[in-house]
Amino acid sequence: MSNIARLSVREKASLAKRSPYEDVKIFLKDGLKKGRWRAGEKMPSEADLIGRFGVARMTVNRALKELQTEGLVERRQGAGTFAAQLHRVSSALTIRDIHEEILARGHAHRADVYLLREEPASAEIAERLGVAVQSRVFHSIIVHFENGVAIQCEDRFVNPKVAPNYLSVDFAGVTPTKCLFEVTQLWKADYAVEAALPTAKEAKLLGMVKTDPCLVVSRRTMSRSHTITSARLVHPADRYRLEGAFAP
Repeated sequence: MSNIARLSVREKASLAKRSPYEDVKIFLKDGLKKGRWRAGEKMPSEADLIGRFGVARMTVNRALKELQTEGLVERRQGAGTFAAQLHRVSSALTIRDIHEEILARGHAHRADVYLLREEPASAEIAERLGVAVQSRVFHSIIVHFENGVAIQCEDRFVNPKVAPNYLSVDFAGVTPTKCLFEVTQLWKADYAVEAALPTAKEAKLLGMVKTDPCLVVSRRTMSRSHTITSARLVHPADRYRLEGAFAP
């Protein structure tokens, strides 16, 4: 007998307008979001899902395949389906550690920390982090160098609830991205990329002229229950380019 109860009549009625595979996918995705299955834990088997939803195996397989493509689950032949480890979710979201990115090019990385402190959240930062205005947040400004050339000014705010020891980390030796991946459970992220001019402070830190164009990435990451961090990443346009690849 399946260890998952069948759907009630009311539940089935509410899902009637969706495709069968979407019902399965939403059920699993919602469970992951609520923490029903933690990273690395085994999830319901195909047989369990077939019994719960009364659908064909190919329908369940489609839902699981899409969740795997999104980086949310890991399927192991002969073992079952497991909630994805954090690094797999991070990879699916294309959040890259600049230290690893530079090393992959065979170059040397260096980070200079210009600011690392606790401060009250402005209205803008409070909204970005989902905290109260004037509540205490962590703020860091770090410039990253590739072979001695400044390629990124990282201006980051962090929610203390999810990374209480953030201010004690030596960011000359580890990037904030790597630090936060290790101590938080990443669920999702949003970002925007635009061409813009640097602020006067950013231009000075990057050793560039204020009228030189930049590639600016605004990024926010969230766990299942809290916003983790909000960062503004400024790159001199003539020293940096975003790269990626896709394979079926």
